[in-house]
Amino acid sequence: MRVLATYNIKGGVGKTSTAVNLAYLSARDGARTLLWDLDPQGAASFIFRIKPRVKGGGKGLVRRKSSLEAAIKGTDFDDLDLLPADFSYRNLDLLLDARKKPIAVLRQLLRPLSEDYDTVVLDCPPGISLVSESVMYAADTLLIPLIPATLSLRTFDQLTDFVGGIDDRRPSLCAFFSMVDRRKKLHRDVV
Repeated sequence: MRVLATYNIKGGVGKTSTAVNLAYLSARDGARTLLWDLDPQGAASFIFRIKPRVKGGGKGLVRRKSSLEAAIKGTDFDDLDLLPADFSYRNLDLLLDARKKPIAVLRQLLRPLSEDYDTVVLDCPPGISLVSESVMYAADTLLIPLIPATLSLRTFDQLTDFVGGIDDRRPSLCAFFSMVDRRKKLHRDVV
């Protein structure tokens, strides 16, 4: 099972659009695909018209009182399932912090799904936190959308420094430009 995460410290760069489209294309190509909406805002869940609610919330999943498999919902597309967002994910850092080996939690939760899915796409919230570290430990590749502008490039430098400091199971990084406006000189110069 391949785990891809759309991630950036900065918000508003196209993480959810990338995750949704990549998951759809993966499923369309015949790969059994799961999209996990980790962002408490629930935009990916909204796009697929699935209520952003997980029975037991993030606490139930992290403490393994709720089954990850039971929370997964089918979508209108063949081979594409969704693990919806839940507003309680806003406290996921606190829940992870209370666990032994918190950065390994997401990877452990995903492991039993390896027989059911070829590809898992994690739609991540912005920021850098314990959730981010757990995502980095679980993901094979971080897909990093960048707007060709100063702040976006600055946060990319911060991210590469952070990932470079990870000693154990470092994901590969795949950065790409999103939301490019060729009418803007800065965008043209950066691209």
